[in-house]
Amino acid sequence: MIQRASLALLTAALMATGLAPAAPPAAAPPPAQAAPLDAQAQALHVLNRLAFGPRPGEVERVANIGVRRWIDEQLHPETIPLPPDLTARLAQLDSVNRSAGDSLAEFLELRREVRMDDEGAKQRRRQIEMRVARQAAEARLLRAVESPRQLEQVMVDFWYNHFNVFAGKGIDRALVTSYERDAIRPYALGSFRALLGATAKHPAMLFYLDNVVSSTPRPDAKGKARGLNENYARELMELHTLGADGGYTQRDVTELARMLTGWTFDQKRLARAGETFRFDAGRHDGGTKTWLGREIAPTGQQEGEYALDVLAVHPSTARHVSFELAQYFVSDDPPPALVERMAATWMASRGDIRAVLATMFASREFMSAGAAGAKFKTPYQFVVSAVRASGAPVANVMPLVNTMNQLGMPLYGCQTPDGYKNTQDAWLNPDALTRRIAFATALAGGKLPLAVPPVDARPAMTAMEPNMAGSDAMATPAPAAPAPAAPPSPVDPARLQATLAGSISPRTQAIVQRNPDNLRAAMLLGSPDFMQR
Repeated sequence: MIQRASLALLTAALMATGLAPAAPPAAAPPPAQAAPLDAQAQALHVLNRLAFGPRPGEVERVANIGVRRWIDEQLHPETIPLPPDLTARLAQLDSVNRSAGDSLAEFLELRREVRMDDEGAKQRRRQIEMRVARQAAEARLLRAVESPRQLEQVMVDFWYNHFNVFAGKGIDRALVTSYERDAIRPYALGSFRALLGATAKHPAMLFYLDNVVSSTPRPDAKGKARGLNENYARELMELHTLGADGGYTQRDVTELARMLTGWTFDQKRLARAGETFRFDAGRHDGGTKTWLGREIAPTGQQEGEYALDVLAVHPSTARHVSFELAQYFVSDDPPPALVERMAATWMASRGDIRAVLATMFASREFMSAGAAGAKFKTPYQFVVSAVRASGAPVANVMPLVNTMNQLGMPLYGCQTPDGYKNTQDAWLNPDALTRRIAFATALAGGKLPLAVPPVDARPAMTAMEPNMAGSDAMATPAPAAPAPAAPPSPVDPARLQATLAGSISPRTQAIVQRNPDNLRAAMLLGSPDFMQR
């Protein structure tokens, strides 16, 4: 990816100066009475926490309009216009804009062709799956890098991990794009109950956690009960709402699973008619249940709806999700008093996500000097923030996707329901630091082909995919490929340092200045200062 000599020189320079720690340092707790940040430091702080770091000129812009005004704008992303270029690029991503039904229909047809050993079917399936995966990554990363609605993008990252679905499981390869677009993004700053219901009914979640096959227990030939699947009910309480210490029992898990029997979807109906959710009364357990100390009378689908109503505003849910939000935005070990105030807002607003975030962002704990630099960036946050700080144009996201794969955080690639962690101990280790330095060196040196569109980045239904286009589309000439872009230029270290403003310590700045010009930008992006947010 980069020249070995350049990487070795940079790594040696960082090691020699102590800018690249060989082992994870202990995280220092913030002081009990931290001093408030000045205006520019506040602007940088909110850009590092509510956004994926500053782009050139953004610290000054946020400081000029005022941090509180900027935060209020971010809490209402619908008031922030999107750049026309970004809107146009997102509109061109045909697989991203396709319905869940159409995506599944394409997936099932390709799978059928492969099973029939159709000539070229395996190659065609690989090509289309690669295009779908690339477009999903492109949509997510373009928004993260270029959208001015930064808090919305940050909350999509948070909620997708909270309600994680692994893209590598069966038909979820075709459904995760719709899942993020239809079940996560519209509710990221709205009602938690609406978000909870959207994820519960989306076919990606129903398939991932097996509720699609859960039904009232029936005895098999050996007299053992079969049919009930508790996976989703367990994660719904343990991860999505109450938390592991939320006061429920194993019996509550089983009873909730019974209440949710019949919550399913039919692959054929989804592929043919776009029906993403259906309640199958024939699968539902019609008996009386006892859940969380309540007797639940048989009411069909309404039993599950009632459960979501209760869970969304339960005090344990308020504390559990408030803790996770504070851990994401404030510190790995968030102040209990802050979590309690956020939970109180949760209960008073009945799970209004925007209100809970506003409570946190207005707090002394969030805005104090001790909070700055208290969070270690995940690979996703590191890669996106580096590209934003560099100001590099992005026409090809694949180098970024490959880097996140190497750093152990592939997009949509967490196999377990708990999603990716956002704490320092999950990501800080010597091997990961070396890989981050390699990426910083390549980006700073203009070695990443970000400005060159990938070969398959063409408008929908080109000659690459004739079988999916139909006879009319095949008769239409394929659009001309875009002209190749100029190779990226090395990152200007002076401009980069100005962009990062006070996030780079005087000590780091002094060390960087003592090194050759061609290493300075890479040292800034590879420094421990930049790896904090």
